[in-house]
Amino acid sequence: MYSTSTLFFNPNYRFGIMNKYLFSLWTLIAAIVLIALPSGSATAQGSDSYTVETIISEIRVPWGMDWLPDGDMLITDRGGELYHYSEGEIVGTIDGVPEVWSRGQGGLLDIAVHPNYEQNGWIYMTYSSPKGGSGANTALMRARLSNDRKSLTNQEVLYKAEPNSQRGQHFGSRIEFDGKGHVFFGIGERGNRDENPQDITRDMGKIYRLNDDGSIPADNPFVGRKGLDAIFAYGIRNPQGMDIHPETGQLWEHEHGPRGGDEINIIEAGNNYGWPEICFCIDYDGSEITPDTAKAGMEQPEWYWDPSIAPSGMTFVTSDKYPEWKGDLLVGSLKFGYVVRVNVEGSTVTGDEILFRGIGRVRNIRQGPDGYIYVATESDNGIVRIVPANEQSTN
Repeated sequence: MYSTSTLFFNPNYRFGIMNKYLFSLWTLIAAIVLIALPSGSATAQGSDSYTVETIISEIRVPWGMDWLPDGDMLITDRGGELYHYSEGEIVGTIDGVPEVWSRGQGGLLDIAVHPNYEQNGWIYMTYSSPKGGSGANTALMRARLSNDRKSLTNQEVLYKAEPNSQRGQHFGSRIEFDGKGHVFFGIGERGNRDENPQDITRDMGKIYRLNDDGSIPADNPFVGRKGLDAIFAYGIRNPQGMDIHPETGQLWEHEHGPRGGDEINIIEAGNNYGWPEICFCIDYDGSEITPDTAKAGMEQPEWYWDPSIAPSGMTFVTSDKYPEWKGDLLVGSLKFGYVVRVNVEGSTVTGDEILFRGIGRVRNIRQGPDGYIYVATESDNGIVRIVPANEQSTN
């Protein structure tokens, strides 16, 4: 359930964890292994079976990417541009992108093509919207493409977090569809950990669920209660990875901690994921945020990292092109510039390993409709495709 690296290498957390698992044989075995193997020294078995090839190098901060039914790709640049990629090259930018507050971590964020795009033509985006006062906050919108795919039409803002803030951090925000007519998205706590994440009457620090037309599902957990109707789960810090488990249909999410405490969570309706009341972390200046790693009524992470890897982007691998990774999660690391393969057995994380060291600051990672894994980096590598080493380049 937890990253074993914290057990012996971080005195701020180890006593809470050891008390919980004092009689666990797994913990004793992990302790023995960690004495011989320092945290972060693992390398991925079989990683030599794959190579990476750059397909796009022109985009400065490629934040979101998704595919149209014909294989064309739409890519957001955090600075505010929406790019159209087709047949091996960027064919242009798309006009009509809403105004974004491109400061700090804000800007044009995720993009997701509706699962029934061929029938309804909807594309969804999150972005830092300056509408509503000084500063900005995260908004979810949907729009359609014009017939020539050069501009956005029929724009509708489905949700806008309030109030705006001048702070430049923790906008979230990934978008995910559950195949049941719902759209999920996350909004970070915007740097206000003391007020936003634990208060269900306030936006921010939450996972939201809407019907795909922007209306509120009647079975959302806080409908008719003292809370915002759109909230699905709370106690969230800064979610920048989200995917639906291909077998269970559960929503998996990861989020940034400060120093330590990056988490993977399985998001369930109405649950409290603890930030900042519990965490396996300390603050950036080394001070204590909370002495608690567990409290009644608050969920434990399925996995966490210490030290922090600064996770961004995640995808479950279902493609036959990567047989030894199938069923596992791939997570990007901004901080260390690599990909992490998270081993998943059913709904349990059993371990992780590092792939592609030096690939660059990973902002997003997605499995495309062609079965290949695409990794978007904030580096000269740009957007790369992971290819089995025995395949010729498909460009």
